[in-house]
Amino acid sequence: MIQFFLRLKHWQLFIVMLGLPIIYQLYFIFEIFGSRTQPMEVVGEEGVTQVLNERYFHFDFLPYVLILFSLVFFGWFWSIAIGLQKNIPVEIEMKVKRFKVLFIIPLVYTVVFMVFIGGLFSGMFTYGFSNSTWFLVIILPLHLFSIFCIFHTIYFVAKTIRTAELQRVVTFGDFAGEFFLLWFYIIGIWIIQPKVNRLNRE
Repeated sequence: MIQFFLRLKHWQLFIVMLGLPIIYQLYFIFEIFGSRTQPMEVVGEEGVTQVLNERYFHFDFLPYVLILFSLVFFGWFWSIAIGLQKNIPVEIEMKVKRFKVLFIIPLVYTVVFMVFIGGLFSGMFTYGFSNSTWFLVIILPLHLFSIFCIFHTIYFVAKTIRTAELQRVVTFGDFAGEFFLLWFYIIGIWIIQPKVNRLNRE
């Protein structure tokens, strides 16, 4: 898997990472606008429920599209952080073990959260959800910690790239550009991935 991501060209990575979400969004938009132009007959409560289900059942697929995107997104980060360790001078300590621990937390959280959201859309998890505060009490701290872990992942990946390039100990000022390019990955893919391709060949 690591070599798969390291060898992808920037345009190939863009298609792999964002192709399905973009197609899904376009499909969803066309379906929503298409359903508005179609005549709808509402007869009683059962009829209303049936119409709403016909118009909004496409939400059921959203969590699974986001799960696939997350797996590709995190897979790219993992491949850079681990795959380019071969380019790091042996005397430089990169704290890979800490990276692995903080990396796995947001990945697992994202997948579990998306599965839970999918359950809400399909009606599997509804009991006690709207009337209790346990959801916020549990989810909010996990969500904030997951965000911290994601930023640490971006930090480590950016640091790995610049350390592999410069072959010395680097400070944040050395890899701030890579950090923000990875953060805004839609643009950063086109600049970061050619560097990754070159470093992987060295």
